[in-house]
Amino acid sequence: MTVHCDVIVIGGGIFGCYAALYLAGKGAQVVLLEKEARLFQKASLVNQARLHGGYHYPRSVATALMSDAHKERFTEEHRRFIHTSFEKYYAIDRYGSFTDADQFERFCRYLRIPCERVVEHPLFNLQRLEALFRTVEHSFDPVLLAAWYRQRVEAERNIALRLQTQAKTAIAEGSEWLVEVASADRNGTDYLRAPIVINATYAATNAVNRCFGVPTLALTHEISEIAFAASPPLRNIGLTVMDGPFGSIMPYGLSGLLSISSVAYTHHSISYDDLPTFDCQQPHTDPSCRPDAPAICTNCPRRPPTHAYKMIAQMRQYLSDSVQMQYLFSYFTIKTKLKASYIDDGRPTEIALLRERPRFYCLFAGKVNSIYEIEKML
Repeated sequence: MTVHCDVIVIGGGIFGCYAALYLAGKGAQVVLLEKEARLFQKASLVNQARLHGGYHYPRSVATALMSDAHKERFTEEHRRFIHTSFEKYYAIDRYGSFTDADQFERFCRYLRIPCERVVEHPLFNLQRLEALFRTVEHSFDPVLLAAWYRQRVEAERNIALRLQTQAKTAIAEGSEWLVEVASADRNGTDYLRAPIVINATYAATNAVNRCFGVPTLALTHEISEIAFAASPPLRNIGLTVMDGPFGSIMPYGLSGLLSISSVAYTHHSISYDDLPTFDCQQPHTDPSCRPDAPAICTNCPRRPPTHAYKMIAQMRQYLSDSVQMQYLFSYFTIKTKLKASYIDDGRPTEIALLRERPRFYCLFAGKVNSIYEIEKML
């Protein structure tokens, strides 16, 4: 069977869902392909839920400007899922930071984002911090956001959602792609025809690009952990220690949980290959997770042992002795970034037209409020 449509979007995270909804709203008939059994199961769910205001990237002004550019629009359109009523602090570690306090203040002034130096705070260990700054940064709720986008995608008549489905082969025939797809809930394969394909798969970006015979991106991949904890004193407090091998504590949306990440301990394994290739993958005995089709790490029995206690111990250096945290559980996923990001820790959004006829767009981004960048290209 061959299905004709206007656009095929591959990837059911927030970027793929937003692209599909945006195009469907313009009247396009869209087929949305997602490898997993549900939308929003990987990086769109497993992250620290930070609605970036620019503070996080003092060494990459371009990333900071892009983060701040769409913040107000994202907040307005997703207000029900955003936690705005907590105090957010950025701090500079007294030892080993790539940015000092004066540089951070100049950076914030340049971006015109709020930044007020704080000289005393009962919850923080100011002997270990060179400087503490009160800022304005919010947290979105990935779980509620996922449910809302699932509902919108399923209700949109111009979107045909195909779960547990992967593109197997792709051939350019004139102005259209002929794409062979395989679905877990169907017998055999069927075909899609469309003049436009959008790759929004994040960790599987290069696997899909290879399938369509277009250039791959220079990427690195990391098996990463977000730890979740409870701490009544920190329930409405966020602290991010900059800029180097440090960490962050943030309210995880509206859940009441705290998410913890650490530059030193969040990332367990790294792959410099085009595709995410790790020792834990066992294609001969378990083909469900392969470099060309990575699975959900949280559900994997071979996921790494948790580093949560190391993350908590690291962040305790910056807290007063009276503050305690209780570890609850962790999520794991593959985080992917451009190799060039190593230079300045930037996280640019890459939206490239990699083939003109038929059209193939590659959408690669890691910051949730840059979903609107797709509108500039399409």
